[in-house]
Amino acid sequence: MSDTGLSQLTAVFGIILFTERFEACVAFYEHTLGLTVIERTQELVSFQFGSGYLMVERGGHGSEGQKSRTQNPCVLRFNMDDINTAIDVLRAKGLDVTAQVFDWGTIASFTDPDGNLCELKSPALVGA
Repeated sequence: MSDTGLSQLTAVFGIILFTERFEACVAFYEHTLGLTVIERTQELVSFQFGSGYLMVERGGHGSEGQKSRTQNPCVLRFNMDDINTAIDVLRAKGLDVTAQVFDWGTIASFTDPDGNLCELKSPALVGA
């Protein structure tokens, strides 16, 4: 039996986000957040997401406000070296960004058009 795990066998990691407001979510990730499109079809759009990808696909359920953890137990996290500039950029684009400072760093949260929670985190190191 090999000690090889799935991590060593995976070429690229990805997240698939099923959306109800597909066009609004695609515009949000492409134009508001400025993610680079790497694939586009009628049913899905894939964006560069760090060293992986975020695929926005038709077929989810939206919410008028931020979804509860029961409705969506995931968060899309963007680790930032300069969180204050990132917050300023997003607020200038009209996003309601709420920042919280903890002893381990800062989290700034906002939602996409479907009510999915997104966060900026500083420091950028995972676990820092």
